[in-house]
Amino acid sequence: MTLLLDLAIRSSILVLAGLALAAVLHRQSAALRHAVLAMTIIAAAALVPLTAIVPAWHVSLPVSIAPQVPAPRASAAPGDPGANARSLDREASAYSIASGAGTSRPAVTVIEIARIIWLAGVTVSAAVLLAGLGRLARIARRAHRVRDAEWVQTAGELQASYGLRRPVTLLQTDAGDVLATFGARCHRVLLPAQASTWSHDRIHAVLSHELAHVRRQDWLMQMGAEALRCAYWFNPLIWIACARLRCESEYACDDAVLSRGMAPRDYAFHLLELARVCRRLQKQGTLSALPMARASTLERRITVMLNPAVNRASVSSRMRVAAALLLACLSLSVAAVRAGQSGQNAPARLVGSIYDASGGVLPGVDVTLRDARDGSRTATTNARGRFEFPSVAPGSYVLEAGLYGFRTLRQDIALRTAGDWDRAITLQIGEISEKIVVSTQRVAAPTGASQAPPAPLRVGGNIRVPRRLQHVEPSYPPNMREAGREGVVPVEAVIGTDGSVTAVRVLSADVHPDFAIAAVDAVRQWKYAPTLLNRVPVEVRMTVSVEFTLSK
Repeated sequence: MTLLLDLAIRSSILVLAGLALAAVLHRQSAALRHAVLAMTIIAAAALVPLTAIVPAWHVSLPVSIAPQVPAPRASAAPGDPGANARSLDREASAYSIASGAGTSRPAVTVIEIARIIWLAGVTVSAAVLLAGLGRLARIARRAHRVRDAEWVQTAGELQASYGLRRPVTLLQTDAGDVLATFGARCHRVLLPAQASTWSHDRIHAVLSHELAHVRRQDWLMQMGAEALRCAYWFNPLIWIACARLRCESEYACDDAVLSRGMAPRDYAFHLLELARVCRRLQKQGTLSALPMARASTLERRITVMLNPAVNRASVSSRMRVAAALLLACLSLSVAAVRAGQSGQNAPARLVGSIYDASGGVLPGVDVTLRDARDGSRTATTNARGRFEFPSVAPGSYVLEAGLYGFRTLRQDIALRTAGDWDRAITLQIGEISEKIVVSTQRVAAPTGASQAPPAPLRVGGNIRVPRRLQHVEPSYPPNMREAGREGVVPVEAVIGTDGSVTAVRVLSADVHPDFAIAAVDAVRQWKYAPTLLNRVPVEVRMTVSVEFTLSK
Protein backbone atom coordinates (compact mmCIF):
# COMPACT_ATOMS: atom_id res chain seq x y z
CA MET A 1 0.00 0.00 0.00
CA THR A 2 2.93 2.33 0.60
CA LEU A 3 3.94 1.90 -3.06
CA LEU A 4 0.36 2.51 -4.23
CA LEU A 5 0.10 5.67 -2.13
CA ASP A 6 3.44 6.89 -3.47
CA LEU A 7 2.33 6.25 -7.06
CA ALA A 8 -1.02 7.93 -6.38
CA ILE A 9 0.72 11.08 -5.14
CA ARG A 10 3.10 11.13 -8.11
CA SER A 11 0.32 10.53 -10.63
CA SER A 12 -1.74 13.28 -9.00
CA ILE A 13 1.12 15.72 -9.57
CA LEU A 14 1.32 14.73 -13.24
CA VAL A 15 -2.45 14.82 -13.82
CA LEU A 16 -2.77 18.15 -12.05
CA ALA A 17 -0.02 19.58 -14.25
CA GLY A 18 -1.72 18.19 -17.37
CA LEU A 19 -5.10 19.64 -16.39
CA ALA A 20 -3.47 23.00 -15.66
CA LEU A 21 -1.69 22.98 -19.02
CA ALA A 22 -4.94 22.12 -20.81
CA ALA A 23 -6.65 25.01 -19.00
CA VAL A 24 -3.87 27.38 -20.07
CA LEU A 25 -4.43 26.25 -23.68
CA HIS A 26 -8.17 27.06 -23.58
CA ARG A 27 -7.77 29.40 -26.58
CA GLN A 28 -6.02 26.68 -28.60
CA SER A 29 -7.74 23.89 -30.48
CA ALA A 30 -9.53 21.01 -28.77
CA ALA A 31 -7.22 18.60 -30.59
CA LEU A 32 -4.20 20.12 -28.85
CA ARG A 33 -5.89 19.99 -25.42
CA HIS A 34 -6.84 16.37 -26.05
CA ALA A 35 -3.25 15.56 -27.03
CA VAL A 36 -1.98 17.14 -23.78
CA LEU A 37 -4.45 15.17 -21.68
CA ALA A 38 -3.68 11.94 -23.55
CA MET A 39 0.05 12.39 -22.94
CA THR A 40 -0.70 13.10 -19.29
CA ILE A 41 -2.59 9.81 -18.95
CA ILE A 42 0.24 7.94 -20.66
CA ALA A 43 2.81 9.59 -18.37
CA ALA A 44 0.77 8.68 -15.26
CA ALA A 45 0.54 5.06 -16.42
CA ALA A 46 4.30 4.98 -17.16
CA LEU A 47 5.21 6.00 -13.61
CA VAL A 48 5.55 2.37 -12.48
CA PRO A 49 8.34 1.40 -14.93
CA LEU A 50 9.91 4.86 -14.79
CA THR A 51 10.20 4.74 -10.99
CA ALA A 52 12.04 1.42 -11.29
CA ILE A 53 14.57 2.48 -13.95
CA VAL A 54 15.10 6.23 -13.43
CA PRO A 55 17.99 7.09 -11.05
CA ALA A 56 16.72 8.36 -7.72
CA TRP A 57 16.88 12.04 -6.85
CA HIS A 58 16.50 12.40 -3.09
CA VAL A 59 14.77 15.40 -1.54
CA SER A 60 14.94 15.84 2.23
CA LEU A 61 11.85 16.82 4.18
CA PRO A 62 12.02 18.31 7.70
CA VAL A 63 10.79 16.10 10.52
CA SER A 64 10.55 16.44 14.27
CA ILE A 65 13.25 14.84 16.37
CA ALA A 66 12.31 11.52 17.89
CA PRO A 67 11.73 11.54 21.66
CA GLN A 68 14.52 10.27 23.84
CA VAL A 69 14.02 6.94 25.54
CA PRO A 70 13.97 7.25 29.32
CA ALA A 71 16.59 5.32 31.18
CA PRO A 72 15.55 2.18 33.06
CA ARG A 73 14.23 2.61 36.58
CA ALA A 74 16.91 3.12 39.16
CA SER A 75 17.76 0.23 41.47
CA ALA A 76 16.83 0.28 45.12
CA ALA A 77 19.03 1.87 47.72
CA PRO A 78 21.73 -0.31 49.30
CA GLY A 79 19.94 -0.21 52.60
CA ASP A 80 16.74 -1.70 51.23
CA PRO A 81 16.57 -5.28 52.55
CA GLY A 82 14.41 -6.45 49.61
CA ALA A 83 16.57 -4.88 46.92
CA ASN A 84 18.62 -7.98 46.19
CA ALA A 85 15.56 -10.21 46.08
CA ARG A 86 13.74 -7.88 43.71
CA SER A 87 16.84 -7.57 41.52
CA LEU A 88 17.16 -11.34 41.28
CA ASP A 89 13.45 -11.68 40.58
CA ARG A 90 13.62 -9.09 37.74
CA GLU A 91 16.69 -10.79 36.28
CA ALA A 92 14.91 -14.13 36.26
CA SER A 93 11.87 -12.47 34.73
CA ALA A 94 13.91 -11.18 31.81
CA TYR A 95 14.33 -14.79 30.71
CA SER A 96 10.61 -15.43 30.49
CA ILE A 97 8.69 -16.34 27.36
CA ALA A 98 5.46 -14.81 26.26
CA SER A 99 2.76 -16.84 24.54
CA GLY A 100 1.14 -15.78 21.26
CA ALA A 101 -2.32 -16.28 22.74
CA GLY A 102 -1.63 -13.47 25.16
CA THR A 103 -0.82 -10.81 22.62
CA SER A 104 -3.22 -7.95 22.01
CA ARG A 105 -2.33 -7.46 18.36
CA PRO A 106 -5.43 -6.69 16.25
CA ALA A 107 -6.50 -9.35 13.79
CA VAL A 108 -6.52 -6.91 10.86
CA THR A 109 -4.22 -3.89 10.56
CA VAL A 110 -5.12 -0.53 9.07
CA ILE A 111 -2.94 -1.23 6.02
CA GLU A 112 -4.71 -4.54 5.43
CA ILE A 113 -8.12 -2.83 5.68
CA ALA A 114 -6.97 -0.15 3.21
CA ARG A 115 -5.70 -2.85 0.84
CA ILE A 116 -9.04 -4.67 0.99
CA ILE A 117 -10.95 -1.43 0.31
CA TRP A 118 -8.69 -0.61 -2.64
CA LEU A 119 -9.07 -4.09 -4.13
CA ALA A 120 -12.85 -3.87 -3.70
CA GLY A 121 -12.90 -0.52 -5.52
CA VAL A 122 -10.73 -1.88 -8.34
CA THR A 123 -13.02 -4.89 -8.66
CA VAL A 124 -16.20 -2.80 -8.82
CA SER A 125 -14.70 -0.30 -11.29
CA ALA A 126 -13.36 -3.05 -13.54
CA ALA A 127 -16.69 -4.88 -13.39
CA VAL A 128 -18.55 -1.75 -14.51
CA LEU A 129 -16.09 -1.19 -17.36
CA LEU A 130 -16.23 -4.82 -18.48
CA ALA A 131 -20.02 -4.79 -18.28
CA GLY A 132 -20.13 -1.82 -20.68
CA LEU A 133 -17.73 -3.52 -23.07
CA GLY A 134 -19.75 -6.71 -22.85
CA ARG A 135 -22.93 -4.84 -23.77
CA LEU A 136 -21.19 -3.33 -26.81
CA ALA A 137 -19.98 -6.79 -27.85
CA ARG A 138 -23.47 -8.27 -27.50
CA ILE A 139 -25.01 -5.46 -29.55
CA ALA A 140 -22.31 -5.89 -32.23
CA ARG A 141 -22.98 -9.64 -32.44
CA ARG A 142 -26.69 -9.05 -33.03
CA ALA A 143 -26.10 -6.27 -35.60
CA HIS A 144 -25.94 -6.80 -39.35
CA ARG A 145 -23.46 -5.25 -41.75
CA VAL A 146 -24.60 -2.19 -43.71
CA ARG A 147 -24.39 -2.80 -47.43
CA ASP A 148 -26.43 0.15 -48.68
CA ALA A 149 -24.62 1.79 -51.59
CA GLU A 150 -24.97 5.33 -50.21
CA TRP A 151 -23.51 4.38 -46.83
CA VAL A 152 -20.67 2.36 -48.35
CA GLN A 153 -19.76 5.07 -50.86
CA THR A 154 -19.82 7.86 -48.24
CA ALA A 155 -17.73 5.78 -45.82
CA GLY A 156 -15.18 4.97 -48.54
CA GLU A 157 -14.79 8.62 -49.53
CA LEU A 158 -14.32 9.71 -45.90
CA GLN A 159 -11.84 6.89 -45.20
CA ALA A 160 -9.76 8.02 -48.17
CA SER A 161 -9.87 11.67 -47.12
CA TYR A 162 -8.90 10.77 -43.53
CA GLY A 163 -6.07 8.55 -44.77
CA LEU A 164 -7.41 5.39 -43.08
CA ARG A 165 -5.72 2.29 -44.45
CA ARG A 166 -7.76 -0.31 -42.61
CA PRO A 167 -11.41 -0.70 -43.63
CA VAL A 168 -14.09 0.35 -41.14
CA THR A 169 -17.09 -1.96 -40.69
CA LEU A 170 -20.54 -0.33 -40.47
CA LEU A 171 -23.03 -2.29 -38.35
CA GLN A 172 -26.72 -1.45 -38.00
CA THR A 173 -28.16 -2.55 -34.66
CA ASP A 174 -31.72 -3.26 -33.54
CA ALA A 175 -31.43 -0.59 -30.80
CA GLY A 176 -32.58 2.92 -31.42
CA ASP A 177 -30.13 4.71 -29.13
CA VAL A 178 -26.75 3.17 -30.06
CA LEU A 179 -24.23 5.25 -31.97
CA ALA A 180 -20.67 4.30 -31.09
CA THR A 181 -17.26 3.56 -32.56
CA PHE A 182 -14.97 0.99 -30.96
CA GLY A 183 -12.06 -1.28 -31.75
CA ALA A 184 -8.28 -0.90 -31.73
CA ARG A 185 -7.36 -2.67 -34.98
CA CYS A 186 -10.69 -3.71 -36.49
CA HIS A 187 -12.76 -0.56 -36.17
CA ARG A 188 -16.54 -0.89 -36.09
CA VAL A 189 -19.22 1.80 -36.15
CA LEU A 190 -22.51 0.85 -34.51
CA LEU A 191 -25.51 2.63 -36.04
CA PRO A 192 -29.03 2.89 -34.59
CA ALA A 193 -32.02 1.08 -36.07
CA GLN A 194 -33.42 4.23 -37.71
CA ALA A 195 -30.13 5.00 -39.54
CA SER A 196 -31.56 3.63 -42.81
CA THR A 197 -33.99 6.58 -42.93
CA TRP A 198 -31.33 9.28 -42.56
CA SER A 199 -30.70 11.87 -45.21
CA HIS A 200 -27.41 12.10 -47.10
CA ASP A 201 -26.32 15.16 -45.08
CA ARG A 202 -26.91 13.36 -41.78
CA ILE A 203 -25.09 10.26 -43.00
CA HIS A 204 -22.15 12.45 -43.99
CA ALA A 205 -22.18 14.31 -40.64
CA VAL A 206 -22.36 11.13 -38.53
CA LEU A 207 -19.71 9.23 -40.47
CA SER A 208 -17.40 12.27 -40.53
CA HIS A 209 -17.60 12.46 -36.74
CA GLU A 210 -17.19 8.73 -36.10
CA LEU A 211 -14.36 8.24 -38.59
CA ALA A 212 -12.58 11.20 -37.01
CA HIS A 213 -12.60 9.14 -33.79
CA VAL A 214 -11.08 6.24 -35.73
CA ARG A 215 -8.32 8.40 -37.25
CA ARG A 216 -7.45 9.86 -33.84
CA GLN A 217 -7.54 6.44 -32.07
CA ASP A 218 -9.82 7.97 -29.43
CA TRP A 219 -11.36 4.65 -28.36
CA LEU A 220 -7.98 3.09 -27.55
CA MET A 221 -6.88 6.17 -25.63
CA GLN A 222 -10.15 6.38 -23.71
CA MET A 223 -9.99 2.69 -22.74
CA GLY A 224 -6.44 3.19 -21.44
CA ALA A 225 -7.64 6.14 -19.37
CA GLU A 226 -10.56 4.08 -18.02
CA ALA A 227 -8.17 1.27 -17.04
CA LEU A 228 -6.01 3.77 -15.17
CA ARG A 229 -9.12 5.11 -13.45
CA CYS A 230 -9.94 1.58 -12.26
CA ALA A 231 -6.56 1.37 -10.52
CA TYR A 232 -6.82 4.91 -9.07
CA TRP A 233 -10.59 4.91 -8.48
CA PHE A 234 -10.07 6.81 -5.22
CA ASN A 235 -8.30 9.74 -6.93
CA PRO A 236 -10.75 12.45 -8.08
CA LEU A 237 -8.11 14.01 -10.35
CA ILE A 238 -8.05 10.85 -12.48
CA TRP A 239 -11.84 10.97 -12.82
CA ILE A 240 -11.66 14.62 -13.90
CA ALA A 241 -8.91 13.86 -16.41
CA CYS A 242 -10.92 10.98 -17.94
CA ALA A 243 -14.02 13.15 -18.25
CA ARG A 244 -12.06 16.02 -19.80
CA LEU A 245 -10.35 13.62 -22.20
CA ARG A 246 -13.73 12.34 -23.40
CA CYS A 247 -15.12 15.86 -23.84
CA GLU A 248 -12.07 17.16 -25.69
CA SER A 249 -12.19 14.19 -28.07
CA GLU A 250 -15.81 15.05 -28.94
CA TYR A 251 -14.92 18.71 -29.47
CA ALA A 252 -11.95 17.72 -31.66
CA CYS A 253 -14.14 15.45 -33.82
CA ASP A 254 -16.75 18.20 -34.13
CA ASP A 255 -13.97 20.51 -35.33
CA ALA A 256 -12.93 17.87 -37.87
CA VAL A 257 -16.50 17.72 -39.24
CA LEU A 258 -16.79 21.51 -39.50
CA SER A 259 -13.36 21.82 -41.10
CA ARG A 260 -14.62 19.57 -43.93
CA GLY A 261 -17.06 22.27 -45.04
CA MET A 262 -20.27 21.44 -43.19
CA ALA A 263 -22.13 24.51 -41.96
CA PRO A 264 -22.18 24.82 -38.14
CA ARG A 265 -25.95 25.37 -38.06
CA ASP A 266 -26.63 22.26 -40.17
CA TYR A 267 -24.32 20.17 -38.03
CA ALA A 268 -25.94 21.48 -34.83
CA PHE A 269 -29.38 20.62 -36.27
CA HIS A 270 -28.35 16.98 -36.90
CA LEU A 271 -26.85 16.79 -33.41
CA LEU A 272 -30.06 18.07 -31.80
CA GLU A 273 -32.18 15.58 -33.76
CA LEU A 274 -30.03 12.69 -32.58
CA ALA A 275 -30.21 13.97 -29.01
CA ARG A 276 -34.02 14.13 -29.17
CA VAL A 277 -34.16 10.47 -30.22
CA CYS A 278 -31.85 9.50 -27.35
CA ARG A 279 -33.93 11.39 -24.79
CA ARG A 280 -37.17 9.86 -26.07
CA LEU A 281 -35.74 6.36 -25.78
CA GLN A 282 -34.32 7.09 -22.33
CA LYS A 283 -37.77 8.11 -21.12
CA GLN A 284 -38.98 4.71 -22.31
CA GLY A 285 -36.42 3.06 -19.99
CA THR A 286 -33.62 2.38 -22.48
CA LEU A 287 -30.10 3.58 -21.59
CA SER A 288 -27.80 4.84 -24.31
CA ALA A 289 -24.39 3.30 -24.94
CA LEU A 290 -21.80 5.94 -25.80
CA PRO A 291 -24.15 8.08 -27.90
CA MET A 292 -22.78 10.68 -30.27
CA ALA A 293 -24.85 13.39 -28.58
CA ARG A 294 -24.65 13.24 -24.78
CA ALA A 295 -27.14 15.45 -23.00
CA SER A 296 -24.52 16.48 -20.45
CA THR A 297 -22.22 17.99 -23.10
CA LEU A 298 -24.72 18.81 -25.85
CA GLU A 299 -25.23 22.45 -24.91
CA ARG A 300 -21.51 23.09 -24.59
CA ARG A 301 -20.77 21.36 -27.92
CA ILE A 302 -23.38 23.38 -29.80
CA THR A 303 -22.13 26.60 -28.21
CA VAL A 304 -18.57 25.82 -29.30
CA MET A 305 -19.49 24.81 -32.86
CA LEU A 306 -21.56 27.97 -33.38
CA ASN A 307 -18.73 30.22 -32.15
CA PRO A 308 -16.74 31.43 -35.20
CA ALA A 309 -13.81 32.55 -33.03
CA VAL A 310 -12.98 29.00 -31.85
CA ASN A 311 -9.65 27.60 -33.03
CA ARG A 312 -10.43 24.42 -34.99
CA ALA A 313 -6.94 23.69 -36.30
CA SER A 314 -5.47 20.23 -36.01
CA VAL A 315 -2.39 19.62 -33.89
CA SER A 316 0.82 20.47 -35.66
CA SER A 317 3.83 18.21 -35.29
CA ARG A 318 5.77 21.02 -33.60
CA MET A 319 3.12 21.57 -30.94
CA ARG A 320 2.73 17.85 -30.34
CA VAL A 321 6.48 17.39 -29.88
CA ALA A 322 6.72 20.42 -27.56
CA ALA A 323 3.90 19.16 -25.36
CA ALA A 324 5.39 15.66 -25.32
CA LEU A 325 8.83 16.95 -24.30
CA LEU A 326 7.37 19.11 -21.55
CA LEU A 327 5.34 16.26 -20.06
CA ALA A 328 8.26 13.83 -20.49
CA CYS A 329 10.56 16.10 -18.50
CA LEU A 330 7.91 16.48 -15.81
CA SER A 331 7.21 12.74 -15.63
CA LEU A 332 10.92 11.88 -15.41
CA SER A 333 11.39 14.43 -12.64
CA VAL A 334 8.40 13.13 -10.71
CA ALA A 335 9.55 9.52 -11.14
CA ALA A 336 13.08 10.36 -9.96
CA VAL A 337 12.14 12.29 -6.82
CA ARG A 338 12.48 10.33 -3.59
CA ALA A 339 11.17 12.21 -0.59
CA GLY A 340 12.86 11.53 2.72
CA GLN A 341 13.38 12.93 6.16
CA SER A 342 15.94 15.64 6.65
CA GLY A 343 19.31 14.16 7.37
CA GLN A 344 18.10 10.73 6.32
CA ASN A 345 20.51 10.54 3.38
CA ALA A 346 23.43 12.19 5.17
CA PRO A 347 25.69 10.51 7.75
CA ALA A 348 24.51 10.83 11.35
CA ARG A 349 25.59 9.73 14.82
CA LEU A 350 24.73 6.13 15.67
CA VAL A 351 24.14 5.98 19.41
CA GLY A 352 22.62 3.45 21.76
CA SER A 353 22.39 2.04 25.25
CA ILE A 354 23.24 -1.48 26.39
CA TYR A 355 21.46 -3.08 29.35
CA ASP A 356 21.53 -6.39 31.16
CA ALA A 357 18.45 -8.55 31.65
CA SER A 358 17.49 -6.73 34.87
CA GLY A 359 17.46 -3.33 33.20
CA GLY A 360 20.81 -2.12 34.54
CA VAL A 361 23.22 -0.33 32.21
CA LEU A 362 26.41 -2.12 31.16
CA PRO A 363 29.62 -0.02 30.99
CA GLY A 364 32.74 -1.34 29.31
CA VAL A 365 30.96 -3.27 26.53
CA ASP A 366 32.98 -3.51 23.31
CA VAL A 367 30.73 -2.63 20.35
CA THR A 368 31.81 -3.24 16.74
CA LEU A 369 30.05 -1.90 13.64
CA ARG A 370 30.82 -3.60 10.31
CA ASP A 371 29.67 -2.43 6.87
CA ALA A 372 29.15 -4.30 3.60
CA ARG A 373 32.79 -3.72 2.54
CA ASP A 374 34.05 -5.41 5.71
CA GLY A 375 35.15 -2.11 7.19
CA SER A 376 34.75 -2.02 10.96
CA ARG A 377 34.69 0.54 13.76
CA THR A 378 34.80 -0.09 17.49
CA ALA A 379 33.36 1.80 20.45
CA THR A 380 33.04 1.08 24.18
CA THR A 381 30.07 1.93 26.38
CA ASN A 382 30.65 4.60 29.00
CA ALA A 383 29.62 4.58 32.67
CA ARG A 384 25.98 5.13 31.65
CA GLY A 385 26.02 2.22 29.18
CA ARG A 386 26.00 4.53 26.13
CA PHE A 387 28.02 4.02 22.96
CA GLU A 388 28.44 6.29 19.95
CA PHE A 389 29.67 6.00 16.36
CA PRO A 390 30.03 9.43 14.73
CA SER A 391 29.06 9.98 11.09
CA VAL A 392 27.42 6.70 10.05
CA ALA A 393 25.83 6.76 6.57
CA PRO A 394 22.51 5.07 5.81
CA GLY A 395 22.77 1.43 4.82
CA SER A 396 22.98 -2.12 6.16
CA TYR A 397 25.46 -3.03 8.91
CA VAL A 398 26.35 -5.80 11.34
CA LEU A 399 26.46 -4.76 15.02
CA GLU A 400 28.45 -6.85 17.50
CA ALA A 401 28.61 -6.38 21.27
CA GLY A 402 30.39 -8.54 23.82
CA LEU A 403 31.21 -8.55 27.55
CA TYR A 404 32.67 -11.31 29.71
CA GLY A 405 29.90 -13.38 31.28
CA PHE A 406 27.31 -12.41 28.65
CA ARG A 407 26.37 -13.90 25.30
CA THR A 408 28.03 -12.17 22.36
CA LEU A 409 25.47 -10.23 20.33
CA ARG A 410 25.65 -10.24 16.54
CA GLN A 411 22.74 -8.72 14.61
CA ASP A 412 22.04 -7.18 11.20
CA ILE A 413 20.72 -3.61 11.35
CA ALA A 414 19.39 -1.30 8.62
CA LEU A 415 19.75 2.46 8.99
CA ARG A 416 16.92 4.07 6.99
CA THR A 417 14.74 6.37 9.08
CA ALA A 418 15.75 8.80 11.83
CA GLY A 419 14.81 6.40 14.63
CA ASP A 420 17.25 3.73 13.37
CA TRP A 421 20.25 5.73 14.59
CA ASP A 422 19.23 5.27 18.27
CA ARG A 423 19.45 1.65 19.50
CA ALA A 424 18.42 -0.09 22.73
CA ILE A 425 20.20 -3.43 23.27
CA THR A 426 19.90 -6.04 26.03
CA LEU A 427 22.66 -8.61 26.58
CA GLN A 428 21.71 -12.02 27.98
CA ILE A 429 23.72 -13.97 30.53
CA GLY A 430 26.04 -16.50 28.92
CA GLU A 431 25.68 -20.26 29.17
CA ILE A 432 28.14 -22.59 30.92
CA SER A 433 29.09 -25.75 29.06
CA GLU A 434 31.35 -28.59 30.16
CA LYS A 435 32.36 -31.88 28.57
CA ILE A 436 33.11 -34.94 30.75
CA VAL A 437 34.44 -38.20 29.27
CA VAL A 438 34.21 -41.39 31.39
CA SER A 439 36.38 -44.25 30.05
CA THR A 440 36.92 -47.87 31.17
CA GLN A 441 37.92 -51.19 29.67
CA ARG A 442 35.43 -53.16 27.57
CA VAL A 443 34.22 -56.41 29.18
CA ALA A 444 34.33 -59.33 26.80
CA ALA A 445 31.08 -61.25 26.46
CA PRO A 446 31.26 -64.83 27.87
CA THR A 447 31.72 -67.44 25.16
CA GLY A 448 28.98 -69.92 24.65
CA ALA A 449 26.55 -67.91 26.71
CA SER A 450 23.15 -67.57 25.23
CA GLN A 451 22.21 -64.09 24.11
CA ALA A 452 19.48 -62.48 26.19
CA PRO A 453 16.31 -61.84 24.19
CA PRO A 454 15.88 -58.17 23.21
CA ALA A 455 13.62 -56.10 25.45
CA PRO A 456 10.23 -55.33 23.93
CA LEU A 457 9.90 -51.86 22.35
CA ARG A 458 7.40 -49.40 23.86
CA VAL A 459 5.34 -47.63 21.18
CA GLY A 460 4.35 -44.06 22.12
CA GLY A 461 2.93 -41.00 20.43
CA ASN A 462 -0.22 -40.51 22.51
CA ILE A 463 0.11 -36.86 23.52
CA ARG A 464 -2.28 -34.35 25.05
CA VAL A 465 -1.32 -30.73 24.33
CA PRO A 466 -1.32 -28.22 27.21
CA ARG A 467 -4.42 -26.16 27.84
CA ARG A 468 -4.10 -22.74 29.46
CA LEU A 469 -5.93 -22.43 32.78
CA GLN A 470 -4.75 -19.00 33.97
CA HIS A 471 -3.79 -16.00 31.79
CA VAL A 472 -2.23 -12.72 32.91
CA GLU A 473 -2.15 -9.85 30.40
CA PRO A 474 1.24 -8.07 30.07
CA SER A 475 1.22 -4.43 31.22
CA TYR A 476 2.57 -1.70 28.96
CA PRO A 477 5.59 -0.04 30.71
CA PRO A 478 4.52 3.55 31.56
CA ASN A 479 7.88 5.09 30.66
CA MET A 480 7.85 3.34 27.26
CA ARG A 481 4.33 4.62 26.61
CA GLU A 482 5.35 8.18 27.50
CA ALA A 483 8.36 7.91 25.17
CA GLY A 484 6.16 6.63 22.35
CA ARG A 485 8.20 3.43 22.06
CA GLU A 486 6.88 0.14 20.65
CA GLY A 487 8.52 -3.26 20.66
CA VAL A 488 8.26 -7.00 20.17
CA VAL A 489 9.59 -9.42 22.78
CA PRO A 490 10.21 -12.98 21.51
CA VAL A 491 10.53 -15.37 24.43
CA GLU A 492 10.84 -19.08 25.20
CA ALA A 493 9.47 -20.82 28.29
CA VAL A 494 9.25 -24.29 29.77
CA ILE A 495 5.92 -25.64 31.03
CA GLY A 496 6.64 -28.02 33.90
CA THR A 497 4.99 -31.34 34.63
CA ASP A 498 2.59 -29.59 37.00
CA GLY A 499 1.52 -27.04 34.32
CA SER A 500 3.40 -24.05 35.76
CA VAL A 501 5.94 -22.00 33.80
CA THR A 502 9.29 -22.98 35.28
CA ALA A 503 11.96 -21.39 33.06
CA VAL A 504 11.81 -18.37 30.78
CA ARG A 505 14.31 -16.56 28.59
CA VAL A 506 14.19 -13.72 26.07
CA LEU A 507 15.29 -14.77 22.57
CA SER A 508 16.34 -11.38 21.16
CA ALA A 509 18.90 -8.87 22.32
CA ASP A 510 17.31 -6.01 20.38
CA VAL A 511 14.65 -5.49 23.07
CA HIS A 512 14.41 -2.76 25.67
CA PRO A 513 14.63 -4.34 29.15
CA ASP A 514 11.43 -2.66 30.33
CA PHE A 515 9.50 -4.44 27.58
CA ALA A 516 11.25 -7.73 28.36
CA ILE A 517 10.49 -7.48 32.09
CA ALA A 518 6.82 -6.63 31.49
CA ALA A 519 6.40 -9.60 29.14
CA VAL A 520 8.24 -12.02 31.41
CA ASP A 521 6.39 -10.98 34.58
CA ALA A 522 3.09 -11.83 32.90
CA VAL A 523 4.14 -15.12 31.31
CA ARG A 524 5.62 -16.51 34.56
CA GLN A 525 2.16 -16.31 36.11
CA TRP A 526 0.45 -18.39 33.41
CA LYS A 527 -0.87 -21.83 34.37
CA TYR A 528 -1.52 -24.80 32.08
CA ALA A 529 -3.00 -28.24 32.36
CA PRO A 530 -0.11 -30.75 32.41
CA THR A 531 1.11 -32.02 29.06
CA LEU A 532 0.64 -35.79 28.90
CA LEU A 533 2.75 -38.04 26.68
CA ASN A 534 1.43 -41.57 26.82
CA ARG A 535 -0.51 -40.50 29.94
CA VAL A 536 2.68 -39.36 31.70
CA PRO A 537 3.22 -35.65 32.55
CA VAL A 538 6.20 -34.19 30.65
CA GLU A 539 7.86 -30.82 30.29
CA VAL A 540 7.28 -28.88 27.06
CA ARG A 541 8.83 -25.77 25.53
CA MET A 542 6.81 -22.96 24.03
CA THR A 543 7.79 -19.85 22.09
CA VAL A 544 5.68 -16.73 22.02
CA SER A 545 5.98 -13.17 20.68
CA VAL A 546 4.62 -10.37 22.85
CA GLU A 547 4.04 -7.21 20.82
CA PHE A 548 3.69 -3.83 22.53
CA THR A 549 1.94 -1.35 20.23
CA LEU A 550 0.46 2.11 20.68
CA SER A 551 -2.91 2.83 19.12
CA LYS A 552 -3.69 6.27 17.69
